[in-house]
Amino acid sequence: MNRTTLKVIAIDSDPGFHERYSYYFSSYREYDLAGMYWRVEDALEDFDRVSPDIVLTEVSFTGLSGIEGLSAFQKIQNSATVIMVSQEDDYEKIMKAFRNGAEGYLTKPVGKKRLRQALNAVRNEGAALSSDVAKKIISMYRKKTYEFFSERENQIIEWLSKGATYKEIADQLYVTPSTVNFHIQNIYLKLDVNSKSEALKKIRNMDAA
Repeated sequence: MNRTTLKVIAIDSDPGFHERYSYYFSSYREYDLAGMYWRVEDALEDFDRVSPDIVLTEVSFTGLSGIEGLSAFQKIQNSATVIMVSQEDDYEKIMKAFRNGAEGYLTKPVGKKRLRQALNAVRNEGAALSSDVAKKIISMYRKKTYEFFSERENQIIEWLSKGATYKEIADQLYVTPSTVNFHIQNIYLKLDVNSKSEALKKIRNMDAA
């Protein structure tokens, strides 16, 4: 995304948003609204011709959803960045969108300033989140994490995930290797596993659930 002006397409079933997008982009010098579509299928048909840098798409449609369209967009043009826009801040939909390749998630209503900030964020930093979406992800992560493990156990899991040995973990946490081993045995017990590889696999599955 090194060009001065980036091409953006918007996909939304709400006529009001078509009007807003036209108004917003009329004042964005760095971004050109190259197409507006009612359905994901319509955007896919026009994708090669327009070759957008950024796609703004509603999450839910009748027919092909915005999330389902993510893989289709990437097959056509891997470099296109997709920002999901939705009325919902459902945690599972947010995580599904990111697992499928979205690089931004905004909740409606989306104002002129907030949309520009999101476009700048994906252009310069690679990701964009509404503040309410970020809070939702953080709160769900914390709930999931501390429900199962103590603070010390979480610290040890973090180092285990990085491939650290018991001694390295002990040095980082200023405890003895036997203390680390004690906590790891508790982690195994809570996860109902018998090895580090089984524990890390189960933790990854929990994060993805």
